Amino acid sequence: MSIAGFSFSDLLARLGSRAFEHDWVALLLVWGTVAFAAVFTYWQARDRKPGVRGFLRHCLPEGTLTHPSARADFLFWLSRRIFMPLFVLPLAISTVTAGFAAYQGLTLIFGPATHTGSASTAMLCLFTLTMVLAYDLSYYTYHYTAHHVPLIWELHKVHHSAQVMVGVTKDRVHPLEELLNRWWDGMIPGLTYGIWLFFVLNPMEVTVFGISAYFLRSLLMMDVVRHTHLKMSYGKWGNRLFLCPYYHQLHHSVDPRDYNKNFGLLLSVWDRAFGTLAVPAPGQNFTFGLANNEHAEYQSLLRLHLVPLKKIHAMVSSWVRGQIDARQPLPRPDRAIKS
Repeated sequence: MSIAGFSFSDLLARLGSRAFEHDWVALLLVWGTVAFAAVFTYWQARDRKPGVRGFLRHCLPEGTLTHPSARADFLFWLSRRIFMPLFVLPLAISTVTAGFAAYQGLTLIFGPATHTGSASTAMLCLFTLTMVLAYDLSYYTYHYTAHHVPLIWELHKVHHSAQVMVGVTKDRVHPLEELLNRWWDGMIPGLTYGIWLFFVLNPMEVTVFGISAYFLRSLLMMDVVRHTHLKMSYGKWGNRLFLCPYYHQLHHSVDPRDYNKNFGLLLSVWDRAFGTLAVPAPGQNFTFGLANNEHAEYQSLLRLHLVPLKKIHAMVSSWVRGQIDARQPLPRPDRAIKS
């Protein structure tokens, strides 16, 4: 279906391909990156213990899987499957709305689109690159906002309350924040797609050996690895472009010097451009969680869902009471004297 040349079907098909779980081949590739990171970081570790037992201890430090934070992560990951279908809707609404607005705006400025033919391979490569950049910038701006807007930060604390990182910690996201994130995640890419669709007929992302650009992005950003303790780095030159897992682990540190740093997803260029990049020292260890032991409030499935809501309610109630008190008239001086 399309309205005035704007193709909803293509855009929704693109959203659908990103919204649901990958097939077993894709999952094998994802966990292949985890295995590679485990071997690579073990080989790099100066204090590694030899043998199979040493390698397993490197992959799973003692007490990690039995930690209450890890148990909460696994339960949270299972519960998230229930909400997953709901997360598609805000992404679809924001992306389609933004894309349609961009397309219509360009129509008002330049008149109806006039496509001369299909796009060249170079044009499709450029389209793919701009869409990946749009998604990455969208994530950076939302993540930055989540740390600086108090109401959203209360939701985002769920993610940062993890004291150990076990891979599935990446899904330790409150359902309400997931909805907000998905809604915002469609705005910049939707605008980008609407602009491209106006100038290029039916632009499609290129694939590499049948693998989509979005999935390649997922492999490169190593989202599972960056939510573990494995200090995976891409090296001096690779880290100039990509935000390696080690840099993201610094983002989860409780050290005040590491607060509000390394917001990026795939690329480190946004953090470099906006002054939020922090480079960890070689071999630096991190303690994960929230400041002042606040993470202790979140270490169960029920509390991960309810504690943020209670804190937001208290914050809003306090603000409302403050507004009401500010509107109360000051006592007249003569009344104050008589009393």
